[in-house]
Amino acid sequence: MLDPRTRGRALPRAVSFARVAARTRSRTRQLGRSFPHASTTSILHHRAHGLYAFASSGYDDAAVLVVDSLGEVQTTTIAHARRTPGGGCRYDFIDAIDDPASLGYAYGAVTEHLGWRRGDEEGTVMALAALGDPDRFRELMNEAIPITDTGFTLNPRLFPLRVLSRRFARVSAEFIARTCPPRGDGPIEQVHRDLAAALQERTEQVMVHLAVRARWLTGARLLCVSGGVAANCVAIGKIVESGLFDEVHVPPAPGDSGTAIGAAIGAYLDRTGTLATGIQDRCYLGPAFADVVLPKNPRPGLTATKPTHPAQFLAGALAAGAVVGVFRGPLEAGPRALGNRSILASPANPEVVKQLNDTVKFREPFRPFAPVTLTATASEYFTLPQPTPFMSVASQVTDRAREQIPAIVHANGTARVQTLTEGQNPFLAEVITEYAKITGVPVLINTSLNIKGKPICGTPEMALDCLLSSGLDAVMLEDWWVSK
Repeated sequence: MLDPRTRGRALPRAVSFARVAARTRSRTRQLGRSFPHASTTSILHHRAHGLYAFASSGYDDAAVLVVDSLGEVQTTTIAHARRTPGGGCRYDFIDAIDDPASLGYAYGAVTEHLGWRRGDEEGTVMALAALGDPDRFRELMNEAIPITDTGFTLNPRLFPLRVLSRRFARVSAEFIARTCPPRGDGPIEQVHRDLAAALQERTEQVMVHLAVRARWLTGARLLCVSGGVAANCVAIGKIVESGLFDEVHVPPAPGDSGTAIGAAIGAYLDRTGTLATGIQDRCYLGPAFADVVLPKNPRPGLTATKPTHPAQFLAGALAAGAVVGVFRGPLEAGPRALGNRSILASPANPEVVKQLNDTVKFREPFRPFAPVTLTATASEYFTLPQPTPFMSVASQVTDRAREQIPAIVHANGTARVQTLTEGQNPFLAEVITEYAKITGVPVLINTSLNIKGKPICGTPEMALDCLLSSGLDAVMLEDWWVSK
């Protein structure tokens, strides 16, 4: 007999999943017609996530934890990946949790309840959580997301059965009665901060629990994490801090934007028996505009010049307090700006956070900004025991960081740090080095070159638009210095 709490959703749920399956078959046939000389291969969603994470790590033997909202039916998988002689790879699924138990679904549901876009603005809720007290809703969230011996589940009284339709709410009337009404675009109140804090705390607990299980099931000393929930850098930081693994790797595009790479890896592996190479440490995969030429006045009110030493010139401007966009080289893959489509600023002045949020990014005042530093000097400012080239892990900060660079320290005492070697991004490494010569501090603020609601600038025209429509002082567009 159907559970009375889910009976009313059972048929709509089945219909919605059937509709998605039909749409998938239709799109597959359309691809076949568009590319008649190619074959079409289906790759499991979580296998695509996991293979991308493993191939980009460079590891030979690792546990792979994938946590997201939904694949085909899986929401969480644990696999053991191993390189084999001759360049091959074994990717063995060991355990899986199926829908409706979904950590990504729960986080997205609360994100939407708190007034932000699920599937897009979960990071805002993660940032808000640092300002709340989880104790207020801890019991509720533990009840909503019970931890089990084999992982976790969702309580259908609080998170109703998933139906793939916007007509069906993702939180129940009981959840609303025990927390708060949907916020919409109203003011952010303490109840919203506290609910975010309880959700984030439970997410961290579940993720660490899953990491413990991955360690036990595989025996591996290295861990790859992927899927949308892997973008929760605070939860990844908790796994790193636990000491369960010697190192934890999150690929530069852990969410669905990275599954195209993973699907290609999977299809190539299935066809050739070989794990594709050239993926490790690769994040700058998009279009580049090295040959761009600008007139003296590329837009009304803008002036373009070419400094003799661009990195040194930019470092001097940052040390003087300028907030500068950087548009150089190929676009980054994934959601993080890693130096090629970035906004850089000095972290020495704590007021720069307000300036960036209010006049440059036009976003919520509690949103933190990430630091970028050289790998060689990272331990002076951050407690993280491993490199984080893709800005994937939140780290505790040292006393020196609190004293010298307060602008990058979030309310929970962490920073989502990007560590950098010269080989990974020579220009940004040179800028940091030159900035350190002036200020004595080898750390900069690094955030994406866009304003809230807009994509990261992918073309020179978009970069100029961003300069004109925000509080940026200038943009380093390839080797051109464009200022107001």
